[in-house]
Amino acid sequence: MKTIDMAVDLKGLTLENPIMAASGTFGFGREYGEYVDLNTLGGIMVKGLTLEERKGNPVPRVAETPMGMLNSVGLQNPGVEAFIQEELPYLSQFNTRVIANINGNTIEEYCRIAERLSDTGVDALELNISCPNVKEGGVAFGRDPEMVYKVTKSVREHTNKYLIVKLSPNVRDIREVARAAEEGRADCLSLINTLIGMAIDIEQQKPILARGIGGLSGPVVKPVALRMVYETAQTVSIPIIGMGGISNPNDAIEFLLAGASAIAVGTANFINPFVTAEIYEGIRAYLERKGYTSVKDIIGKLKF
Repeated sequence: MKTIDMAVDLKGLTLENPIMAASGTFGFGREYGEYVDLNTLGGIMVKGLTLEERKGNPVPRVAETPMGMLNSVGLQNPGVEAFIQEELPYLSQFNTRVIANINGNTIEEYCRIAERLSDTGVDALELNISCPNVKEGGVAFGRDPEMVYKVTKSVREHTNKYLIVKLSPNVRDIREVARAAEEGRADCLSLINTLIGMAIDIEQQKPILARGIGGLSGPVVKPVALRMVYETAQTVSIPIIGMGGISNPNDAIEFLLAGASAIAVGTANFINPFVTAEIYEGIRAYLERKGYTSVKDIIGKLKF
């Protein structure tokens, strides 16, 4: 069997391979430990963290849709201190990158979490800017390029950790917010987060989710995610982690060709806990079949 180099360099963060587990779909790694050898993952983006413990939204908060799912979990998590004390020691025993997904209702909250994690063993921070900015009328940070710049720059000033900014697709132009994050000194971008969606129970004539709307994920969003990754790759010079509906090796390869240097698997983990291993083997087989010696040979190589 030909030797294939699966390592990727995200300009400051190296991964043994380009396959990561997306935040919110893989818990803190323990939940999948009996199905997946966590050492085989390039990285684990842990469940979203807030400054204090959050109980999440009322149920029902998950709904199945054709080719996807809606969720309104509400960032249920134990808080950053509990993560550091109880979850990080477990994750640190594996040969994989640990990325802490951080969330705040104010810029100050983002900065405090980032500062607290700066002295820990996490390898990177993923800034989730889909959170509501409570000081600016509750509009998500990620919808306004100026606010994207401001929150990214502020967090950058409070941490020396590798900084990934996770972009929301619910914007006018993904390129505007991508440029804003880059100008705010993000090291990398991850995209896309969930689209906004809704489902209705026609018998009860009310929304299925308790909060009405939720985040749409799964295969249904893949074409949108691919387009946004491609557009972003043409716009910025920093690396991109592509995500959104990746369910098999072919999906992952499409994102790499579109310009992503790594990919993250989300909703597919709920359907098939072995999917990340299958994607790894599928990418490797594709590279061997096509005569490549490194996964880097296909990154951004989409032909027109």
